[in-house]
Amino acid sequence: MEALQRNVWQGLNAQDKEEWMRKLVRHLPEGMVYEGLETFERFGQRMETGVFTEDGLRFVFVPGDQVTLGWDRWQHGMNQETSTDLHETVSEYGVEDVDSFLASQMSPVREVTIAPMLVECELILLGWIEVSEEEAHAQEDPDFPSALEQFKQSEIREYELHQQFRLIRQSENEVRILWFNEGIELEDVVREEAAAGFGLLTEDEWEYIYGGGCRTLFPWGDSFDYTMRLRHFGSPEGVDEIVDGSIDIDASLVKEDDPPYDLELPNFFGIKFAGDPYKYELTLDSAGDVMPKGGDGGSLICGGTGPLVGFLPAAAVYYRDVNATELDWEDLMDAMVYRRVVRLTEMAL
Repeated sequence: MEALQRNVWQGLNAQDKEEWMRKLVRHLPEGMVYEGLETFERFGQRMETGVFTEDGLRFVFVPGDQVTLGWDRWQHGMNQETSTDLHETVSEYGVEDVDSFLASQMSPVREVTIAPMLVECELILLGWIEVSEEEAHAQEDPDFPSALEQFKQSEIREYELHQQFRLIRQSENEVRILWFNEGIELEDVVREEAAAGFGLLTEDEWEYIYGGGCRTLFPWGDSFDYTMRLRHFGSPEGVDEIVDGSIDIDASLVKEDDPPYDLELPNFFGIKFAGDPYKYELTLDSAGDVMPKGGDGGSLICGGTGPLVGFLPAAAVYYRDVNATELDWEDLMDAMVYRRVVRLTEMAL
């Protein structure tokens, strides 16, 4: 198993890596197929690793490591643009000590051991299930028929009626319909995935696969990158074609400029993240309780804080939403996504 640790794995040649990846297949959940090696590079980190698929969904091998996680001080410090922006923004909320403010928003510094694992590249919606148009009509929701028809006639990309249904344009003539799955519980998700041979990420694992063990505030450094294309800084064109002001619009779903958005691109492990402060990614803490990562439900961005502070929950590696524990499970799962993992620690390779 030493070969599956990052410091050793990075030094192996392609042939040796191939041999290890083919050994893994015999110990993986049924239907998992090894596709070959790929190289991913971003934010100054580079990784050649194995890619697997399961029912058409991609997983990547992430080597284990001994890393320091959490944040309490700068590694290099902000540049002038970031510093000025941050101080001016948080001062409007009565914050004088910026460093203490940031540290209070982050997970504590700690030394952790990360086991080698396979990690799902894409995200799964937790609180929503896909249904056919016939199944959706069978729900007899009074808002659905007219919303669907007007959505088909509009040009917007996505539309959601809060905790009822979501419409996503796949092509000119194809619309995906998602229905809110209010009955799902965390225990159900954990049990069903475990039965299929998968686990859910811990907070430590999430911070590792997002930042790779970096000691900076963001995966790319301590200063914000103002050249990035970010979700929610587009134009909500076409919304009035569907609803009037009486219905609450999910700002994360209105029409914007065409993607890709920078925070949603694959990182150096080949893994994609939501890159959206309105979303939460489900992880579990050491007690097995929910520890949402990668967002704050849009709290900061809705306050008009701008891209730096508004996207701090989605961009800062070690951000923790201190208010998440006050939310009901139903409120969390409405904006929750998750991914599956296969830990390799117990396999007799």
